[in-house]
Amino acid sequence: MIYFVTGATGFIGKRLVARLLEKPAATVYFLTRDKSPERLEALYHYWKVDKSRAIPIVGDLLQPCLGVGKTDIKKLKGKVNHFFHLAAVYDLGASAEKQMAANVDGTRNTVELAEQLEAGCFHHVSSIAAAGLFEGVFREDMFEEAENLDHPYFGSKHESEKIVRNECKRPWRVYRPGVVVGDSRTGEMDKIDGPYYFFKLIQKMRKILPPWMPAIGLEGGRINIVPVDYVVDAMVFLAHKKGLDRQAFHLTDPHPRRVGDVLNIFARAGHAPEMAMRVNAALFGFIPRGVKKSLMALTPVRRIQRAVMKDLGLPEDILQFVNYPTRFDNRETEKALTGSGISVPKLEDYAWKLWDYWERRLDPDLFTDRSLKGRVAGKVVVVTGGSSGIGKAAAFKLAEAGAIIIIVARDMEKINDTLAEAKARGLKMIAYSTDVGDEAQCAELIARLNAEYGGVDILVNNAGRSIRRGIETSYDRFHDFERTMQVNYFGALRLTLGILPRMTEKHAGHVINISSIGVLTNAPRFSAYVASKAALDAWTRCAASEFVDRGVEFTTINMPLVKTPMIAPTKIYDQVPTLSPDEAADLIVEAIIHRPVRIATRLGIFGQVLHAMAPRVAQIIMNTTYRMFPDSTASKTKGDEKPAPPSADQIAFSQIMRGIHF
Repeated sequence: MIYFVTGATGFIGKRLVARLLEKPAATVYFLTRDKSPERLEALYHYWKVDKSRAIPIVGDLLQPCLGVGKTDIKKLKGKVNHFFHLAAVYDLGASAEKQMAANVDGTRNTVELAEQLEAGCFHHVSSIAAAGLFEGVFREDMFEEAENLDHPYFGSKHESEKIVRNECKRPWRVYRPGVVVGDSRTGEMDKIDGPYYFFKLIQKMRKILPPWMPAIGLEGGRINIVPVDYVVDAMVFLAHKKGLDRQAFHLTDPHPRRVGDVLNIFARAGHAPEMAMRVNAALFGFIPRGVKKSLMALTPVRRIQRAVMKDLGLPEDILQFVNYPTRFDNRETEKALTGSGISVPKLEDYAWKLWDYWERRLDPDLFTDRSLKGRVAGKVVVVTGGSSGIGKAAAFKLAEAGAIIIIVARDMEKINDTLAEAKARGLKMIAYSTDVGDEAQCAELIARLNAEYGGVDILVNNAGRSIRRGIETSYDRFHDFERTMQVNYFGALRLTLGILPRMTEKHAGHVINISSIGVLTNAPRFSAYVASKAALDAWTRCAASEFVDRGVEFTTINMPLVKTPMIAPTKIYDQVPTLSPDEAADLIVEAIIHRPVRIATRLGIFGQVLHAMAPRVAQIIMNTTYRMFPDSTASKTKGDEKPAPPSADQIAFSQIMRGIHF
């Protein structure tokens, strides 16, 4: 048996050729533009044959007769039993010109070659897209009834199938696969397409919310998903079965699921929260098309759409297919497959394999240099409060990654100790003794940074002052609020304003502000500290909006409680679970690598949501902790009074609410 295959190196085509070569004495001729030994060797290895059974034919899809030479045509004329045409553009994001050229002109050139070769049967791999956005059930004997073919992908697939139906004089068969995903046995896939576009969104949700928390999702039409192994097995069986010429076969799932159900299946596979509440996209159908078009013509709307879709890794026009209106009747295909044992497996049975393969091999983040070294090597990074605690741990990680690290702190003795430790570890650091709460010292530091280093690439505003004292014991301590504001807000603001001009000149820069989980949870006893951090958070949000088009990015880290010298005076924290400085420094590393707008723990986000949705409940919870945990010794007496052993309630609360300031 002799076969000719176009698109033999593609996702479906490569597997189709492998299945055809399993047949005894089968020989496959395949179209290729690249006949290099390295490329062919990889294919032969995959197909487990040598060049005597898989023979390359040099050609080009866009040339008449595919650009196949006369010698090859003469050699194969009358000998090809089955001609499979799979070469096409399967990409919603491809340009209209590219899709029309490959899918329409390419099919016409392929049909021409099949005629020249006098091939036995022409097998055209079309798509359910050939039906357009047909309203209702589309049967296998329907074609002209297709409607809403405005999108170039739908239009090109319809036109290419029309060429086969109207111009091909050889016996032909058409196959219309649904949305083809990876292998149901291995999860193997070669590109992000179809439901894979939403995997990044699911992954982001998993990072933000625990898997048990219900989320709000999207609902829409039914999406017809089939694994590649089913498509290939069905095509091979149907191609060799007699009496099926001039028919179309829907290689689809007879029980397609709605968009929301599909997303939830993959959410379970990725251990992400499921979308218990779904907003049906059809609700927006009442908006007249003219109004939608006018809205999309507005520059802010277009920018928001592009930014959101880029961040989620979604094609800009994918949302118009969420309300997919077409159902596909595949009774003739199921009838023809009777007795073959070939059927569509349930998505929930293999979704985890698709997810696992994507996350290990296709996740776009895997192909971007997301290492700390890739971000900071040779860059000037300033870390305030860098002689101890979080700042010191972060400074060492950044120095090890090749950054030009500059630490800023007040205590010269601690600075010298840090520099000596760095030297002992073979690391180079630069240090300046500066009180960020002092305006004159800040101005001097900024001048030196700009003059000696040409500005700063990354600024980590980590220096801070914390005061743990209830308001009831602070009536006569207004200076506590002034001191925290001077360091935590004005100090960070002075440095940031000083380095921003150079960042905007270079159209590059990153400012990381170490805030607190207390801003999200409104921690009692920390009103002075939380207020100063909240001021910095608010300023950062304003600045981020102004500089988003200037190449300067801002990240706020709502840091949970960390075991540092700053909390040492509060002895109760010796018995409360906290983050280590290294764990906290890892959050700074994450901020530098991924540059998110905000980093917060799940508990912090939960606290913020609770305060927004049920403020009275949140207040009761926080007031309970306020009364449960005593004031620190320093706020009550100057003696060395030892704290009482923790109660059962204190232990339970501190374990459940790890990282919260009590």
